[in-house]
Amino acid sequence: MTRIPEDDRNMIEKAIYLPMVITVLHRDLKVIEISPFKLRRPYSELVEHILKIVQADFTEVRRYLRKENIKVSEIKRDESFTMYCFLYKGYEEHHNYFNPRLRNKTEDLLCYYFFERSR
Repeated sequence: MTRIPEDDRNMIEKAIYLPMVITVLHRDLKVIEISPFKLRRPYSELVEHILKIVQADFTEVRRYLRKENIKVSEIKRDESFTMYCFLYKGYEEHHNYFNPRLRNKTEDLLCYYFFERSR
């Protein structure tokens, strides 16, 4: 049973997922640079625009976690699971996340930022 309220838990999960989204967007920018697009600037500008939005959201998440004295760190990773440690107001909790779930949630967030958030 977790002691972390749902709102704080959502912020903690954003602290896990948003860096993954940022990493994917950086890799996509590199792919766009070397790909044989005729006009690559619109694609790179779109990804850069989304990247700025995600980075701003991640900055807000980090600010919130710092204010609430919450820390999130990855402890270990194997082929199936990634374990995170949450330090929440003096309490320590360990949570396992299924790697395909991490990937799917990151993909969902990418869709959100490309199709809903960027408007």
